[in-house]
Amino acid sequence: MWRRSPIHLRQSFVARSFSQSTSIPKNLQRVRDHGFDNVMEVEKKIRRALHLQSYLLSQPSGSLPVSQLDVVARRYHAFGPHETGNFLLKHPHVFHVFDHPVQRRLWVRLTPRAALRLRQESDAVRSMLPDAVRRLRKLLLLAARSRRLRLEHIRLVRHDLGLPDDFLQSVVLANPSFFRLVVSSDFPDDPRAKYVEFVDEPDDGNDLAEFTMCAIERTRELQYRERGADAEDSRFAFLINFPPGFKIGKYYRIAVWKWQRLPYWSPYEDVSGYDLRSLEAQRRMEKRMVATIHELLSLTVEKRMTMERIAQFRQAMGLPKKLKAFLLQHQGIFYFSTRGNRGKLHTVFLREAYRKGELVEPNELYLARRKLGELLLLSPKKANLDRMLTSLGRGMDAFSGGSGAKSKLIGDEGEQRSENEDSGSDSGVESQFVD
Repeated sequence: MWRRSPIHLRQSFVARSFSQSTSIPKNLQRVRDHGFDNVMEVEKKIRRALHLQSYLLSQPSGSLPVSQLDVVARRYHAFGPHETGNFLLKHPHVFHVFDHPVQRRLWVRLTPRAALRLRQESDAVRSMLPDAVRRLRKLLLLAARSRRLRLEHIRLVRHDLGLPDDFLQSVVLANPSFFRLVVSSDFPDDPRAKYVEFVDEPDDGNDLAEFTMCAIERTRELQYRERGADAEDSRFAFLINFPPGFKIGKYYRIAVWKWQRLPYWSPYEDVSGYDLRSLEAQRRMEKRMVATIHELLSLTVEKRMTMERIAQFRQAMGLPKKLKAFLLQHQGIFYFSTRGNRGKLHTVFLREAYRKGELVEPNELYLARRKLGELLLLSPKKANLDRMLTSLGRGMDAFSGGSGAKSKLIGDEGEQRSENEDSGSDSGVESQFVD
């Protein structure tokens, strides 16, 4: 029987490996990056604190018995037995546990320092509202064919975009020249039948080309100005930074090199009229999906979003069905973290936007939200309880009265103190799945 020589076997193996290098391999294993995972470990504490904080602020007095808060936390926020009390005691800079003078039970309320962070974050949201309007307009343009998205989907990502909780009134309805609320006549009461649509007014003074320019295109433009003709090869390239320990073979490097030079259509361009049956068109569409997710993350305040929230835009923006495998295929551009919410949510980071666990270009709202994490990380041994109790005694007016505690905490000027500390975060991160 005829057998092939070792030389022929080696040559066929090399040819077969080289033929597989024309596209980036699929089904890659995730390589952990502890810098991003540590960010999500802090985010886990912030998320838990925000759940408790929102329930406290829903009370007229801004305070609640610890036993009642424990029941709510165990039922709705996956706290374990006795876990709520331990969490409150571990973070005395945020929660003040005290003995009620009449009922003789342990009650809890926010400290003035936590209330101050709530006020300062609210100020940051208001000051960045024009930028949030611009981000929402670009988000609608990413749905290139219809230029509209479901109101419920926008509501789920409102904190990611830096929108206020009442964005429907303060942003959508307050700017009829930018947005249009479309309600289905067949199901007027169904929230899934309400859409926010992009309005292109010729007299609004805004250039549509400026809205349809991606963040990666601005980065390439800066590189071209710095490098000149040497940046011609990066005309369609993305910034790639693989996680530590990621193995890059020879043929994988060739595949990435070819992929970086592959032309693609802009995420803001309507491709419904193109013939997408050829192999070249399918490869361009795959790269366009990468650009779409890249642009979606670039529009967020913290340059990250859960995979479940990205998946809700799958149909409107033409994203792949197997989103997790698709993201793992491009680990040099995105980082996929399972930390932060007991594995129920999966957070996607834009790698180029972070350095050593922090944003390269922080904004006012990001800095305000980060301060709550710093407050939670403070050691309880360093809490000056006497000073905090004295501050609570002088600022208790904010917790009294018949109206809601949140508006009083935000509007009370007497709680501002010269502690050289910025705001925390009052915006909760939803932990439910997106269908």
